[in-house]
Amino acid sequence: MSASKQQYQSGFGNEFASEAIPGVLPAGQNSPQRVAHGLYAEQLSGTAFTAPRHSNRRSWLYRIRPAAVHKPFEPKAHAHFHNRFDEAPATPNQLRWDPWPLPSQPTDFVDGLVTLAGNGGAGEQAGCGIHIYAANRSMQGRFFYDADGELLIVPQQGRLKLATEFGVLEVKPLEIAVIPRGVRFRVELLDGEARGYVCENFGALLRLSDLGPVGANSMALPRDFLTPHAAYEDVEGDFVLIAKFQGALWTAKIDHSPLDVVAWHGNYAPYKYDLTLYNTVGSISVDHPDPSIFTVLTSPSDTPGTANVDFVIFPPRWLVAEHTFRPPYFHRNVASEFMGLIEGAYDAKAGGFVPGGASLHNCMSGHGPDAASFEKATNATVDKPDHLTGTMAFMFETRKVIRPTRQALEAPQLQGNYYECWQGIQKHFHKE
Repeated sequence: MSASKQQYQSGFGNEFASEAIPGVLPAGQNSPQRVAHGLYAEQLSGTAFTAPRHSNRRSWLYRIRPAAVHKPFEPKAHAHFHNRFDEAPATPNQLRWDPWPLPSQPTDFVDGLVTLAGNGGAGEQAGCGIHIYAANRSMQGRFFYDADGELLIVPQQGRLKLATEFGVLEVKPLEIAVIPRGVRFRVELLDGEARGYVCENFGALLRLSDLGPVGANSMALPRDFLTPHAAYEDVEGDFVLIAKFQGALWTAKIDHSPLDVVAWHGNYAPYKYDLTLYNTVGSISVDHPDPSIFTVLTSPSDTPGTANVDFVIFPPRWLVAEHTFRPPYFHRNVASEFMGLIEGAYDAKAGGFVPGGASLHNCMSGHGPDAASFEKATNATVDKPDHLTGTMAFMFETRKVIRPTRQALEAPQLQGNYYECWQGIQKHFHKE
């Protein structure tokens, strides 16, 4: 990349303009007859041309070669990364997995993707795919883009350098990155090994949730979402471009780096967010609020108030409600929940749910604190605040049933005894 140091622009959903070489961006005309420095003008649209102005997303790229310059795509087999969510019957059972192991053979980000579950698909432009990645080498001579959905990347171990058409994003555990649909990128590992989670969003673009009576200054703030400054690669060679299209992978030969955008402007770009900046809100009197108050990003559906997918976190916070069962309560939801743990422990689980692991509680499947957590919470002193520290869990919550893949159901990481965490819950009922 041409940039000598990492730079970012802040704000969410705003119009940005960035140049690696001053004077490239045209004044007053997106596609002039001749672009400065012999570049090509190209528009990347993330929404329909006629989408309402407030939701329209597009960027103009001024690049060394158009994105069309590559050889034909050919199908590429990938044993573990796909959108086959109908391989096995969806189950109402509560499911939980141990962390996926780091690979023993050289494996980059794309090869290290494993699909755990999902719903919907690119064809219906709704739903999401849920994947984990485990890698031990950087992508070498390979570039990737997803035509099916935007990628929400949640690192759990190891820092990532995401070299994109728009510039470079460096993300570490407790940060997230979003790569828009169609954006080409390469993943480099900054710590030798990396593991984390990916939500592939097939529906409406992720955006900040509405605040309502919470007001203007809580939850995730627009200024904390960062986009990269323009940086480009002018490199020729024998490279491979990998595309995900309609649930399958394709590869094409390309004789140059596709990360050759010298300048860009628009509002459709990769971005990152530091989860530790989330401004938590909660009850300061009684009762436990819904987890909706921890929503970072949401992909809305055509039903008001019902998300295609929400990204929710459970960060460090104070618990101060009195006369209240403070951990998450027992519940059954019309929505389905996939949870992961980035660091620490989750306050509703005494054991078995560890960083890098995952759980799935589908529509109307009962879940909540295990027996040990329930006993601890009901006997706790609640006239003093409780400060939860050193923890970060998250949830992909979706209106559609989350269907685990066959490989997830047959994996040795699946905990066959997960249900036992509730079997020790005692009967306390008495009439007097």
